[in-house]
Amino acid sequence: MSVRRTRLVGCPGVWGGGGPATIARVSNGSFPPESGRRGGTLAIVLAALIPACCVAFWLLSSSPGGSKDDDADGGSGSTAPSASSPSPSATASPSSGKPLQGKVVVIDPGHNPHNRDHPSQIARLVDIGTNEKECDTTGTATNSGYAEASFTLDVARRVRTALEARGATVRFTQDGDRPYGPCVDERAEIGNTAHADAVVSVHADGAAAGQRGFHVILPKSVRGGGADTSAITAPSRLLGERLRSRFAKATGSEPAQYIGDGSGLDVRGDLGGLNLSTVPKVFIECGNMRDPQDAAELTDAAWRERAGRGIAQGITDFLNE
Repeated sequence: MSVRRTRLVGCPGVWGGGGPATIARVSNGSFPPESGRRGGTLAIVLAALIPACCVAFWLLSSSPGGSKDDDADGGSGSTAPSASSPSPSATASPSSGKPLQGKVVVIDPGHNPHNRDHPSQIARLVDIGTNEKECDTTGTATNSGYAEASFTLDVARRVRTALEARGATVRFTQDGDRPYGPCVDERAEIGNTAHADAVVSVHADGAAAGQRGFHVILPKSVRGGGADTSAITAPSRLLGERLRSRFAKATGSEPAQYIGDGSGLDVRGDLGGLNLSTVPKVFIECGNMRDPQDAAELTDAAWRERAGRGIAQGITDFLNE
């Protein structure tokens, strides 16, 4: 015996989670023959009960205490969000709505994978405002040979992906597409020329084994020669603080205790990339490549993805203030 369900028009939601009410009928339109008179009696009872149910449902759904699902199903009324339901802005992902539209961010991947092939060029001295320093260096590496320059490019590209998804214009000082460098003075100039809203130079440290953690380097207030960081020290500190917070949260890393005061922030006046900057800029040393535990994280692609997102979120927080 086949059974089909017939919709009771005009009585939505009497049974089954707000769906249309139905009653069982056999394929020929009558109640099952084996029910005999009981089938007829059941039909009479149902016929009496269904209108009453519809009236009760209508009264409940029209009362002030009716279900919130009514509006969710397209009711014309509107209700304020409940206390347990976060507002859309609280649940939106950081990349939604392109909050960085119109912002320019310069990412400076520390060193260059090809620097080692040009020792004389990167060894030449350049003016860093307070004195002279080498154009660039090769950077450090893990004990297994994973180069800092490879690490910085990988993380920088992940940062770029996240920031561009939020609407920012992202520029690199180098993308592995130069024979060497650029020199530290040119790295600063790239950010200045771009009128960047923020610049972050990505690095990894080469301290002794056993010294773990990350730190953010902030510009010292210096004046002299071509250097004058007085206008950028305050916003750079804010950028560094936001970066420190988000990087720690994203990666689970602790601020380095072997440098500065252990807060994860270190102020320096000997870096040309900071001394010559006219826009907010910081360096982040993401970990110690010479420590086996830190190196295990730095060489892990999943960890680098978290690092990139943490840096991007720190920059986003700063730019949205």
